[in-house]
Amino acid sequence: MTANPTACLLIIGNEVLSGRTRDANLQYLATRLGEIGIPLREARVIPDVPETIIDTVNECRAKFTHVFTTGGIGPTHDDITSECVARAFGVPWEVHAETRAIMAADYARRDPPVEFNAARLRMATLPRGAVPIRCTETTAPGFSMENVHVMAGVPRIMRSMFEALAPTLQGGQPITSRSVHADFVYEGQIAEGLSAIQAEFPALDLGSYPYYRRRPDGGMGGGVALVAKGTEPGEVAAAAQAMFALLARFGEAREGEPAPE
Repeated sequence: MTANPTACLLIIGNEVLSGRTRDANLQYLATRLGEIGIPLREARVIPDVPETIIDTVNECRAKFTHVFTTGGIGPTHDDITSECVARAFGVPWEVHAETRAIMAADYARRDPPVEFNAARLRMATLPRGAVPIRCTETTAPGFSMENVHVMAGVPRIMRSMFEALAPTLQGGQPITSRSVHADFVYEGQIAEGLSAIQAEFPALDLGSYPYYRRRPDGGMGGGVALVAKGTEPGEVAAAAQAMFALLARFGEAREGEPAPE
């Protein structure tokens, strides 16, 4: 069976690294990419530094089937992702005529009309050869350059851009997932057994995630959720069954994720 394509996410922005902005895109993209069979294998947060963006884009586009970026395509001076991608590919960064016309018409029909100034024109300036990613949230597009897909950092716009892009992506087998959990069972109890299950199912990603719950006597106690992920639903189900049996040796095992407290 042919291996699934792979993806990397580059989250670009000083505001994320400084803690001012909390990234809200990673979980959405990882989930949606898994659903279409393009597992996210790496995510990096990098600053608004041209050399860093250029070097990282070039490194990752050679390593992964797809590279997705979020952030840095707005109208301000620190929105430099688009021009850096142009430099990474060695092509001019130039006004995209069709996009300029679409944006100009959009701003002109607003009430009152919005000035299509030089700052806004930056959002219509793309690497030569880029394919715009047009979405329903804005007329300022993202774009694709070969296997690099550049999207907005604002979550609702990013999601709209990704959903517009998704039908064009060649995916593989969807990633399926099964979870089991048990309150007041601890990782130290199940670690050896979980290693044995991983050895039995080497193609799957098995994870162990501790959590905390209030005990009936009012004190706090732990629990553990075990998750199996992979492209073969039968193997995922068999591994989940084995993990359920493992948890049942030490407590009351349940299917699914633990309920939030």
